[in-house]
Amino acid sequence: MTASTPRIQDKAQSSNTPFRFYDNRQKYLAFVNTCNEKAAVARRAALELSHIHATPPALRLFDAGMGDATVLARLMRSVHHQFPQVPLLVVAKEISLEDVRLGLEKLPDRLFEHPATVFVVTNLTYAEAPRLMSRDLQSATALNWQEVRLAGSSTHEYEEQIEELGPTLAYGWQTTPSPKTGNPSYVRPSVLVIYREDHKFLLDSVIPKPGRIFESYDFILASQPWRARMSATFKAEKVLAPLTRSLAPGGRLLAIQSRGGDPGLEIIQKLWPGENPFQVDRHQLIAALKQELGRDGRDFQINALPDEKSVFRYEMHTLPSEIGDRIGTSTLFAAWNAAIYVNQIEDERLDTVATTGAYLEATQQVLQKYGGLWFNDETFVVSRRRT
Repeated sequence: MTASTPRIQDKAQSSNTPFRFYDNRQKYLAFVNTCNEKAAVARRAALELSHIHATPPALRLFDAGMGDATVLARLMRSVHHQFPQVPLLVVAKEISLEDVRLGLEKLPDRLFEHPATVFVVTNLTYAEAPRLMSRDLQSATALNWQEVRLAGSSTHEYEEQIEELGPTLAYGWQTTPSPKTGNPSYVRPSVLVIYREDHKFLLDSVIPKPGRIFESYDFILASQPWRARMSATFKAEKVLAPLTRSLAPGGRLLAIQSRGGDPGLEIIQKLWPGENPFQVDRHQLIAALKQELGRDGRDFQINALPDEKSVFRYEMHTLPSEIGDRIGTSTLFAAWNAAIYVNQIEDERLDTVATTGAYLEATQQVLQKYGGLWFNDETFVVSRRRT
């Protein structure tokens, strides 16, 4: 949320396809442009870099849900600050074509500042993406692997060449919705590898090769990679366990999810008393992960951290003058959108409260009570033992 990072589908769904909250891109864009969660997540992730000891040939980073790469670009800046001379391999999972386009727009600046970078984006599943290889033999044979070497020495030149990748992305990132869940699935498994041509010789041992399974990361970021209401067992089996097993010795995984217990949830509970989408806390996730890992769990240290170290908050951007006896409609709408986005309230549930205007009254009451709006995220860390 990865998170939060939404799993957004680019193709319109048919009327008989199950509705998924994260398919509403308008809510997502309004949320990320009015709240500072991306910056808060990037700052928290950057703290883990001080615990990492890079080993040749590169520092290896995996983003389990790139989204529009706002968090990833910030994290790559932090990596350059702490490891300015170390080659960097970044592998990012993202199934949304639009998010891949937006993410690649941020790449020229990163390649200019840190030229010894190999950037990889893939639409493979959580079990497949760290390995850059499908587990299904037929899909593995049909893997759409593209390698792009950027020529030149300026961000302008890199940007022009990345923009020319439009047809390549449109072909590789086609999706189809699952008839059961509505989750988008790839039409063809794809991997796109990008690096600077003038650094090809230096990066030869860092650049992933098709058919060669790679799975060993120094840092993995899993920010909001799941729907809150999914069970702990599902999250552990489908997301956390595959990522945990992809850690290199000494590698660290940072998991981040919404926690609730904040003014955002209070708005929701004024309209739906007792509503709480955050039923699975970090302690339950850790217990499910340990069970899923089984005997392999001995290789890892899993730290829930106390609340004062685990929980952090992010806020909706407001000016002090905006919160008073009367709050502008645009501020109320932004706060309401953020509240229903974070708490994952589907559109069909909103009709009844929207017709009465009760949602604006509830939002105003909470904003005036706290002088603003904020949300809580919680974290935990998994590290692989060095021995």
